[in-house]
Amino acid sequence: MEPVSTDDVTAFRRFNRYFTRRIGVLDDHYLGQDRPLGEARLLYEIAGSEAGVSLRDLRGRLGLDAGYLSRMVRTLQAQGMVRLGVHPDDSRLRTVEPTPAGRAEVEEQNRRAGALTAGLLQGLAPDQRRELTEALATAQRLLRLAGITVERVDGHAPDARACLDAYAADLDARFPEGFDKSDLVGPEEVSGDAGAFFVAYEEGRPVGCGALRRLEPGVGEIKHVWVDPGARRLGLARRLLDALEGEAAARGLTVVRLDTHAVLTEAQAMYQACGYTEIPAYTDHVYAGHWFEKRLGSGPESRR
Repeated sequence: MEPVSTDDVTAFRRFNRYFTRRIGVLDDHYLGQDRPLGEARLLYEIAGSEAGVSLRDLRGRLGLDAGYLSRMVRTLQAQGMVRLGVHPDDSRLRTVEPTPAGRAEVEEQNRRAGALTAGLLQGLAPDQRRELTEALATAQRLLRLAGITVERVDGHAPDARACLDAYAADLDARFPEGFDKSDLVGPEEVSGDAGAFFVAYEEGRPVGCGALRRLEPGVGEIKHVWVDPGARRLGLARRLLDALEGEAAARGLTVVRLDTHAVLTEAQAMYQACGYTEIPAYTDHVYAGHWFEKRLGSGPESRR
């Protein structure tokens, strides 16, 4: 992967400085209310849950240090905005929920935020607003993708098996004939010298996977490339494919093969766009309708 250019970093930071100033992030009375942005955002997240939310979930969702989160929660509690409790299914987990006063403040926060946003957009013509909205959607998609990590895990890992379970359920719903979980790769096939398993994580939650196993000398097979429905259309499947191809090359494999079901037309299109060529059947696989192959070179252009 190419290093990030100085120009890209400069442009990103310039936009951050401009945008945070325009929406009032620097003011310790965010939106004219008596609290800074950090507390206001935390209260917003808490109010978004009808039955309360655990502090652990909030830490993961907002990326906050445990001590900092605890201090903000105590401040909101002292102000009568939230109340603490214990999770009904796990007494080790502390939960927090909004009080009526907290909900009322969030309603006012939403009203003021909406008014601020409308004021910012008022100076644009309708076509310019659409252009900006589309650009913001693109920025959010790309930033989500940038924030997702793809990590190699042991084939026996709980996250690996959970992803495969979700993958199997997805295929069972899509294939006319259904899908038998016995077709999934075994942990020993994608661990150690035999192969590798990758899991994609977004904010600590597994949202995708892919596996590589050795077929024969110099040849590997890519299996079970899957993305959670909530993380699709980001470009994550290609990221997973990149990781699997990189792992294959690192293991000295020069060719990777894969197969896919006839109904998975979007997968077929992606493989072809990523340099895979359709080939005759290389294995008798009950769910395969198309077979593909890609030769791995030594240069970066050979892998996405």
